[in-house]
Amino acid sequence: MPDGSTAPASFRVTARAQAQVADIALREGRPDAGLRLAVEAGGCSGFQYKFGLEDAPAADDLVIGEGKGRVFIDPVSLDLLAGAELDWAEALIGAHFAINNPQASSGCGCGSSFAIG
Repeated sequence: MPDGSTAPASFRVTARAQAQVADIALREGRPDAGLRLAVEAGGCSGFQYKFGLEDAPAADDLVIGEGKGRVFIDPVSLDLLAGAELDWAEALIGAHFAINNPQASSGCGCGSSFAIG
């Protein structure tokens, strides 16, 4: 929550993902920035995830984490992320934030968009 309280059980961020947020913010010269996670209409399956650094949360954001590696989620996106988990995945083809969203009924081949069924 904006007051720094912990996130509800409906959305989780792994320690690995929080560490990557902190590392990315530091490399960008914005060590106190957090990761904005949003769900927007678009992509080939109906919805897509959007990631970006922001220096501070909006007044109505859910704030997950304290200090470095915080994640900000707006209330509309949070509804579409209920029960989901944000993690950091590393593979031979590259590293990226990965979202395990049980609400996603299908996704596209590139993995950047999903549908809710």
